Amino acid sequence: MSIPINIEDLLSGKIVEGTRMEFKQGWNPTPIMRTICAFANDFEDEGSGYVIIGVEENNGKPIRPVLGFDPNNLEQVEKDLLGYCNLIQPSYFPRLSLEEVDGKHVLVIWVPAGANRPYKVPDDVLARHRTLNYRIRFRSSSVIPNAEQETELIQLTAKIPFDDRVNTFASVTDLSKSLMREHLEEIKSKLYTESENMLVQDLAERMNLSQGTNEHLFPKNIGLLLFSKKTQDYFKGAVIDLVEFPNGLTKSFTEKTFDGTIQKQLTDVLAYISNNVIKTKVIKHKDREKSDRFINYPYDAIEEALANAVYHRNYELADPIEVRILPTAIEIISYNGVDPSIKQSEFDAGRVRARRYRNRRIGEFLKELKLTEGRGTGIPTIVNALKENGSPAPIFDINDPERTHFVVEIPIHPAFIEEEFLNFDGQHNDQETDQVSDQDKKSLNTQIIKEIQALNENIKEQKSTSSDQVSDQDKKQINTDYELLLAHIKKVIGLGKPDEKLIAKYKESALAISNEQLAILKYANTPQSNKDIQENALGLKTHTDNFKNHIEPLLNSGFIRRTIPNKPTSKLQKYYTTERGRIVIYIREELLKN
Repeated sequence: MSIPINIEDLLSGKIVEGTRMEFKQGWNPTPIMRTICAFANDFEDEGSGYVIIGVEENNGKPIRPVLGFDPNNLEQVEKDLLGYCNLIQPSYFPRLSLEEVDGKHVLVIWVPAGANRPYKVPDDVLARHRTLNYRIRFRSSSVIPNAEQETELIQLTAKIPFDDRVNTFASVTDLSKSLMREHLEEIKSKLYTESENMLVQDLAERMNLSQGTNEHLFPKNIGLLLFSKKTQDYFKGAVIDLVEFPNGLTKSFTEKTFDGTIQKQLTDVLAYISNNVIKTKVIKHKDREKSDRFINYPYDAIEEALANAVYHRNYELADPIEVRILPTAIEIISYNGVDPSIKQSEFDAGRVRARRYRNRRIGEFLKELKLTEGRGTGIPTIVNALKENGSPAPIFDINDPERTHFVVEIPIHPAFIEEEFLNFDGQHNDQETDQVSDQDKKSLNTQIIKEIQALNENIKEQKSTSSDQVSDQDKKQINTDYELLLAHIKKVIGLGKPDEKLIAKYKESALAISNEQLAILKYANTPQSNKDIQENALGLKTHTDNFKNHIEPLLNSGFIRRTIPNKPTSKLQKYYTTERGRIVIYIREELLKN
């Protein structure tokens, strides 16, 4: 029986984190059964664990070439393992696979997360008198949980992650054998060859995509999401909507829906963005031979942000993942938001580690397909990709305190602002065109060009200078300059009438804001300080309570934004109205005035 993962990928540690693998030189039942119990309990909802016999290790890394496992001992190990697994309460049985590595064999014990946790195992399965204990993984060890951890483990009894639950409204025949085999072929699993003459029911069981008896066998949600040709029949919201707003959040837009299996949606959207959205600009200089090369959006950042949305979204909701292609940024929105234990400050710092993941199996498959990286690496990957490209930092919005959705905003590189915004093409309504004279447009173009050139020089200087020589204040100022420039441009071009769908979406929010908050939105059309907002827009003295009552709710709703999001208390901090905020202004002033 082969495992549905390539053995070389498994040993590399790039697909499965080290905490979910344990290497053993030989068959040693007592510690191995403790580890099997810990992996089956899956305390962190990380997914499957693997015990690999016939491999020496050094600091958690396999030593190559491998030591090897004698295939002649397989039958006896299988017999012993069956007896020891019956000692686990409730009974649990992992899967075995004999794999070839470095011209030798190794025995892989694949331990999917159990459906009947929590599990107990004897401390010593070889002892005559046995004491049973729960086991969980702590870092790279299988330990007895403390009292608090034991209570939490017991509470997880009925909390199987959604993707690993059985779907009793579907049939195992709704799974596609051809799609399963395509996956096995792509990841170079030995199971691909073995599965050629299998029934779909047998292959689903081998890949842990089904559960039940022969008479009552049902697919798991993970199988329907990844390997069904009728995915949307069972999960209507499991699609990705890509909407392009060439003139900002206005009436003129194009929309495309990507459906099918979730990994197909992901790869199709990434291919579309790669072919139609990502652009490269080369700027040649008269005074030097080397040209400057810029990319508007680094692909790695988009890939990781979108893969994370597919990985972590709530598939029980009907809301699709939204990808918005705006003139100044790409927004990726997923529902129903992040876990309550995660703070906005963690995203602002660029390093987030979830306590427990919503979809453990989806993560496993995406890692096998190399569509996402290891646990806890997504946010740093996005941050680093933008930094290396010379782009401003990403913005992560957890929609506190409601947490109904999570937004990743990837800003456009400053070198592309001129291309996107400096050509006034008459697409605004007549009233706006009358308000902006040709002379004003020319003056604005000249001003923005100068600011863009200065900003690009700052970014190039930052990239060419060692990090020790560039102060944190200088780095902050570059991001501040970018945000100010972006808001300045939006003031002129973001004036069109919003689309009816957006009006409907934000109408309730527009009704809920106070007159004071409306005044703030109108006043912050260009970035304004907290002091200026309170004194000039509200006519109040500067006070913390005024900020909490009037400004903070607008921040939480995404109607205004900080110019320096990573440093909320910065002395240089200002606030500006977002495109969502402009929609709210439109609704209050145009639609509700009658």
